[in-house]
Amino acid sequence: MERKTKAKATTGVYLVLVAAILVVANVIAFGMNKRIDVTKNERFTLSKGSARLVSEGLKQDLAVDVYITRGGPKQEAFIQDLVDLMNEYERAGSGKFKYTLVEAKTEEQKTAAKEAGLQEVVLGEGSETGQDSATITRGYMGIAFKYGSEKEAIPVLSADQSQGLEFWITNKIREIRDRADNVYQKYGVITGKDEIKLTDTNLVAAQPGRGGGPSMKGILDQALPFYKIEEVDLQNGDAEINKELAGIIITQPAKDYTEKELRRIDQFLMEGNKSVVVIAGAVNLKASDAAMKAELNLHGLDKLLDGYGVEMKKEAIMDWGRPVRIAVPTQTGQVVGIIGYGMAHAQHVDGLNEAEQTLDSSFAGFFRIEELAFPFPSTLVPHPEKQPGAQMKVVARSTPRSTIDTSDAIDLKFSAQAKPKGEYGQRAMAVALEGKIKSAFGAGEGIEAPAESKDKSRLLVISASQFLANPYARSGNPPPMPPQMAMMGGMGGDEDLQMLSMPYAQNYLTATILAFKNVLDWMSGDSDLIATSAKLLQEPKLTYANIEAPKLDATDDEATATKKAEEYRLERKKTQTRVQWSLTLFGPLLFAAFGLFRWWRRENARESIRLD
Repeated sequence: MERKTKAKATTGVYLVLVAAILVVANVIAFGMNKRIDVTKNERFTLSKGSARLVSEGLKQDLAVDVYITRGGPKQEAFIQDLVDLMNEYERAGSGKFKYTLVEAKTEEQKTAAKEAGLQEVVLGEGSETGQDSATITRGYMGIAFKYGSEKEAIPVLSADQSQGLEFWITNKIREIRDRADNVYQKYGVITGKDEIKLTDTNLVAAQPGRGGGPSMKGILDQALPFYKIEEVDLQNGDAEINKELAGIIITQPAKDYTEKELRRIDQFLMEGNKSVVVIAGAVNLKASDAAMKAELNLHGLDKLLDGYGVEMKKEAIMDWGRPVRIAVPTQTGQVVGIIGYGMAHAQHVDGLNEAEQTLDSSFAGFFRIEELAFPFPSTLVPHPEKQPGAQMKVVARSTPRSTIDTSDAIDLKFSAQAKPKGEYGQRAMAVALEGKIKSAFGAGEGIEAPAESKDKSRLLVISASQFLANPYARSGNPPPMPPQMAMMGGMGGDEDLQMLSMPYAQNYLTATILAFKNVLDWMSGDSDLIATSAKLLQEPKLTYANIEAPKLDATDDEATATKKAEEYRLERKKTQTRVQWSLTLFGPLLFAAFGLFRWWRRENARESIRLD
């Protein structure tokens, strides 16, 4: 009896101690308010770029009003994530970032939200308990910013579109900061070469009678106004490039560059801490040409790039291992896969070594981007020995099942029956160069340029001629109407190409726009903003460290490549099943094992009891 009483007392003491430890641990954890984020893209942690912006980049206090309307569980979960994010900003801001949570219930609060630029939207009826309600009501869910004399707002936030929340908040902070403090990042784009312009409305199919669609520059001006892109006219090489620019962009030209013009570009890069991005290749297609007949012409850019150690070949890459594919429904209800002839679809695949990787998602311009389309690329051959003071890296490649076409005229019209011709091989499509870059020309033509850049500079070559365009929209849209005929109504374009342009835009252009934004940040050396951009991406896919990705040999035919891909898919499915059942059964089995162990200990204890 005495032993039982002693055991009960000991057990009671242990329970009290464990409870006390748990209470103290919870109190300490609550006071610390510290979370550990183990997600790949730091979904639940403020990025370093955002933290640095509010801690070091603000000269004045930033006041933020977060307007919310409470609702069902999904809405409440979104509000909690939003509040957690605001707390992260406030802690990082060191007193310069202050936010207020406002549940707009009174007429005064609703009027204040409207005056701040927020939009009233339809939401589930708010409730203090956060329970679902069948009644629909109207409310506010957005953020108002005030910095100095400037005001900005995110008019509407949605629980259904929570991805990239930090990105949009940080960019809105940067926008209001830059406007108030007069801070802008300037870039130049070369004009006067009948080039593919950033202002061309070639991203979606043209709608008759509705005017032009969006352009790449229009999207940047609307969503990211602190990027200032201005036109640069080389004036046949007689004019220097503005040294205030962080970098210049060269898009696909239709006219040849003279040596004097190329020397001006080289002179700019040799200033140091400058960037040149070439988004051009050998494949030239005319706009509004539904036949999609391409001609090969480098327009003199090879003379500049050769000097930097990046050889551009006069050929078109045809990637049969992973081309751009678009599913199109037929009148019978079947779905036909249309191959984007001459359009490579590069994907980052975990497990591949650097020499085999088709998309380097660690490169700042493609940071954490899982896939990108490269329409009509040409082969690049890196020669790093020409640039000993800089680091040269291939950041995008075709698959090993790629061929080349060097014909004078290449038919690039979409096809469902296209067949490969020529020898297979993996080829570079994008090359980055960073460091002290040797001049491509040196002094000459009356243009002074040092033999090496004064400071670290950056060069990026993306050989896909229509990387910043929608190739189906550009070829399928009608030509622009002369002003005197515009009143008669717009002409129709090629209906088949315009139909294909919509799924292309939906599947590929979002990643392209994000990559271009990242490239601009890379040009200015702003790596912090690139990390923030990663918050726009969807949740990363599961990785399978113990499963090697299929390696495609140049000798593999399409059937062999398909078989390898299917085997890889089945192996991943088996791994998913094992993980699923392990997570399902591990907890109960562990609990049962613990119970059996306790039962075994108790039985042994009973057997060892002796009556003295």
